[in-house]
Amino acid sequence: MEVGSLPVELWRVILAYLPLPDLGRCCQVCRAWRELILSLDNTRWRQLCLGCSECRHPNWPSQPHREPASWRDSLKQHALSTRTWTQNGPELQSSACLHFFRRRKDRRVWHVGSGCEFETLRGALGVVGPYDRVVLHPGVYEEQAELVLKVPVELVGLGRLGEVALLVCMDQQCPTARLCNLVFMPPWFSTVVYKTSWGHVQLDNCNFEGAQLQVRGPGSCQARFCSFSQGSSAHLLGVVLSLMDSCDFSGSDTASVTVEGPPVSERNWACKHLVALARTFPSCGVSGSNSPPSGPLPGSTGGNQPPGSNVKKELVSIEDWQRRNGVDAACQGTVIESWSDEDRSEGEEENQDGGGINNTKKTLKLDYKIPCDHHGLSHLLRPRPDGSMPLVSSPDPPSLAPEPLTFQQELDRDPEAQMLAASTLGCFLRRCLFREGKGGVHVSNYGQARLEGNVFRGLNYAVRCIQNSTIVMLRNEVCECRASGIFLRLSAQGLIAENNIHSNGEAGLDIRKGANPIILCNRIHSGLRSGVVVLGNGKGSIRSNQIYNNKEAGVYILFSGNPVVSGNHIFQGQAAGIAINENGRGMITENVIKENQWGGVDIRRGGDPILKNNYICYGYSDGVVVGERGRGLIEGNHVYCNKGCGVWVMSSSLPQLLGNFITHNCMYGLAVFCRKDPENMEGNWPGQEGIGGEAGSGERRGVEGERREGQENLNEEGELFAWESDLDSEDERHSARRAISVALVESNCMSYNGAVGLYVKSSEPLNVFANLVNGNRGTGIAVLQSSQLTRLVTNCILENGRGGITVEKDCRVELRGNGIYKNCGHGVSFCGNGQILENDVVGNRGYGIQVLGGADIKVMRNRVQPAQGCGVAVLGPVKGVVHDNVLFQGHPGNKKELLHMDAANENCVLRNNSVLRHNHSCTSAPPWVLENPPPRPLASSPSGLSSSQYPSRLGISMTTRISATVESGCHNGSMFCSIL
Repeated sequence: MEVGSLPVELWRVILAYLPLPDLGRCCQVCRAWRELILSLDNTRWRQLCLGCSECRHPNWPSQPHREPASWRDSLKQHALSTRTWTQNGPELQSSACLHFFRRRKDRRVWHVGSGCEFETLRGALGVVGPYDRVVLHPGVYEEQAELVLKVPVELVGLGRLGEVALLVCMDQQCPTARLCNLVFMPPWFSTVVYKTSWGHVQLDNCNFEGAQLQVRGPGSCQARFCSFSQGSSAHLLGVVLSLMDSCDFSGSDTASVTVEGPPVSERNWACKHLVALARTFPSCGVSGSNSPPSGPLPGSTGGNQPPGSNVKKELVSIEDWQRRNGVDAACQGTVIESWSDEDRSEGEEENQDGGGINNTKKTLKLDYKIPCDHHGLSHLLRPRPDGSMPLVSSPDPPSLAPEPLTFQQELDRDPEAQMLAASTLGCFLRRCLFREGKGGVHVSNYGQARLEGNVFRGLNYAVRCIQNSTIVMLRNEVCECRASGIFLRLSAQGLIAENNIHSNGEAGLDIRKGANPIILCNRIHSGLRSGVVVLGNGKGSIRSNQIYNNKEAGVYILFSGNPVVSGNHIFQGQAAGIAINENGRGMITENVIKENQWGGVDIRRGGDPILKNNYICYGYSDGVVVGERGRGLIEGNHVYCNKGCGVWVMSSSLPQLLGNFITHNCMYGLAVFCRKDPENMEGNWPGQEGIGGEAGSGERRGVEGERREGQENLNEEGELFAWESDLDSEDERHSARRAISVALVESNCMSYNGAVGLYVKSSEPLNVFANLVNGNRGTGIAVLQSSQLTRLVTNCILENGRGGITVEKDCRVELRGNGIYKNCGHGVSFCGNGQILENDVVGNRGYGIQVLGGADIKVMRNRVQPAQGCGVAVLGPVKGVVHDNVLFQGHPGNKKELLHMDAANENCVLRNNSVLRHNHSCTSAPPWVLENPPPRPLASSPSGLSSSQYPSRLGISMTTRISATVESGCHNGSMFCSIL
């Protein structure tokens, strides 16, 4: 009969009465009939699927209210799965095949129960033949001794699930068996209700109550729609492959599933069929209610980009960002110290009154200005080939930042992750629900497990992988665990990808003791402590994750933890984005770290990471904090639009800052402070309240991480922190690294910050080489305290809102080879002790070089041209020499002396200085230029610096990353238990 002979709706009503075999025959008539049968998915196929007594809702137990993509496909998958146990037998032999089909045809059905053929299960098992079916009628069946299955058999409970209960202990000693629609409870003599050591068992729609399932390799297990409750568990020892699909685990006293031991070399007949069945599983995912914030974030865009285009573009002006985040104009000029507003020097005040210059820009004649645009760092200021402005010349913050890679992109570039993602050895858990118990899955002693699409909720811990075991976790949800969600210990490894890990009591992931997992493309958020913790010589590759809204550090590295943290988005944390503490290490590259309440990256107490090419932006405090005894290589990062400082460094630390772009921060670009200076902890600035708690920003920087009220330690289940003896000693750790004796600030760009570009109030030596400091609202470089030598060498200080360089009283500073151009105050204002050698000071609106107070100084071989004002002014009782300088007249109307010294000064010597003025009578005189050498800073490295004074960029390498040993115990809950 043609389909078109009746309306389609009428056909659907007729076909809704057909049983499953007839629907299959109709599909084979023709294409039109097949399409008609397939259109019954939400009606007849749904009825057949839900009416099957051997299975449950396709999305049970984790999402029973969610419709499957296809009811027909779900029923087909169930039919294929239930036949696995019958696939036993030789292949490719016709006689064997005929014997197999004859065996299935001859199988008998035995009934057990009151009034049936057999009253007891033991009696029925004594007479069954291979592949017979034993139907148990409703009732409770109890055996006082262990039952042994010696032939393949199928045990099926009649009626609804729960009407047939078995209080037995079964030992399978046959190749295959199937159990369906049964409730297992432990007998009086054993908690193990079913065990097999070499055969295959298939469990469909069974309940285990207070009982244990035990499978030992080469035995195997396939469990579907089973429930393990009241302390029930599954123990798999040395299994090659077992599948547990859509099972419910609840109320466990230990781990719900334990996988122990390496897969044995011997395999039973079912392994190849289980592998094929596992590969037919469709890709499954867990839709959690907690998703990352939607809509574009400051400096970011949502959505996935096509491969090869993982760069986002959004134009954000600094005014827009200030308005969006509630930063008013007062914040831009506010600094911790009050010197910048009240303590102007006498000469600068004079220049700002009538007859001098003021801070308003006015047009001056151009013919007298010495060109200085071709200095050694001018390439950083030139427009790009496309005509756009470079970062250091643009008044707007950067508009480019990388998007995290997709999981497929990560697999394409990582063969090891690709191999793990395709692996199927060990225990395969899919679409299971683990809830309200002590533990979820425990993998130990070289065990292997694969977890896909499961939900872990309300446990002490979700997954624990230890002792060289391997775990693969794909698209699971791990939430509301009372301790950490996932623990990895003792050289554990594996792949953890595309999971939703949130709302856990401790860390989302806890990695230690040599564990080395690959963690890709997860969402780790809303934790009550840190997102990821790596410690105790833990490693790992943490890439392309979204880590956000955790109460403590997004990633916390300590006690010789040494992970690779790359390509992640770490944002909206209530503490630091990444914290490296207590001799932590790590390679931290190409992350986007933004909108965190504390420092974007916090390094202290021996932390020594490599921090390279990250975007650290839009934070509510400082971008990078290097606290007491912090170290590390900080290179090539973009640090911008933070409400505090771009980089905050304690002078007792020894970092290397190389090639960073530190721009558009509300306070200082780079601030170097004394160790525990109380003055730094008292200042307030707008927006400070509510950042990092009730304490002020300085107090927070100085003491955060020192203590934590009511802290919980990082161990679980009373584990002691007695690191193994394989940790190297302190001497061994440092012998593999080049010694760094002086903090280094080299080749950075500090531009358009709200206060001073580089602020120094230090008690330790500091080397500042080849930096570009331009466009800041305050002074370019301010040295307020420097009891040991601070060296400012070959820097370019350009167009800052106040002076170029300010050095206060009693500071020891050397200025050599710098270019100080076009600043709105004095070029150099120097009150300390030191040298000003071979600098070019041109076009500044105040004095070129002002030396005052009780300074003891040498001013030699400088080239100076002020816009209006003195070239070199020596004011007060200055001691020292001023010689071999070349002074050029600035504006032709400038009547001030180019070289001025107070008449009462008898301790300063002026010698061999050249003063060049405009010759108004000679109109053909060539303009002045800076040559031999060209404008400073020069492109080459500073001369006269030894290798120890000027360390190369390879001074820190990713060689041995082992830390000192730590004594056992919890250290009284202080330095170990505190998480930023």
